[in-house]
Amino acid sequence: MFSIEHDFDATVVTLVDEGPVPLKEDVVINAFDDCVTIEQYDARQDKVVTITLSLTQLTDLEAALDLPEGVYRLRRDEKGNPE
Repeated sequence: MFSIEHDFDATVVTLVDEGPVPLKEDVVINAFDDCVTIEQYDARQDKVVTITLSLTQLTDLEAALDLPEGVYRLRRDEKGNPE
């Protein structure tokens, strides 16, 4: 299950783990104009852990999900958009 909310400065997607146990903590994804943050509560540390991805890293991740094992570099146009 997931939810989508549009805040003033970000789109927030929350992923809720469903199904057989053991379940993982919710994942909250905040999409800003210049980056994306991924947050998840870590019970071992008793705190929320945040990872920040640049938009370039997010584009690379998107491409990586559809590629076989290996090392890649996306070609980009003059504006920095992937070709």
